[in-house]
Amino acid sequence: MSRNEKARELTTRLVRFASDTFVLTTSLPKEPAGRHVGGQLVRSSSAIGASYQEACGAESRRDFIHKLRVADKEARESRYWLELIGERWREHAKPAGRLADEAGELSAILSASIGTALRRGGKRFGNEGL
Repeated sequence: MSRNEKARELTTRLVRFASDTFVLTTSLPKEPAGRHVGGQLVRSSSAIGASYQEACGAESRRDFIHKLRVADKEARESRYWLELIGERWREHAKPAGRLADEAGELSAILSASIGTALRRGGKRFGNEGL
């Protein structure tokens, strides 16, 4: 699979992940805690893909790595909120657990991409995505 195909596949997963978390948050209680956790999850889950897209258009390897790190941090934060949802609102444990697993996988992909970019050092850089 080419880098561009990998980048498109990851983008598709990131969009689907954010969309699925939006669906989950609409079913949370409208009490203060539900609104807070839901809002935090909406922000962090959508920021992963936005940061990844910024990384794909980075102007330097350093910028690329920085933006991938931001995306990874947002994936980790999303996983936290999803685990909290599963713990606090047990009726949402199954979808929250599935999404938490996906957040972990996305974080692993982003971390691996960061490692690859760091190992490549001064080698060719461009808008090749992963």
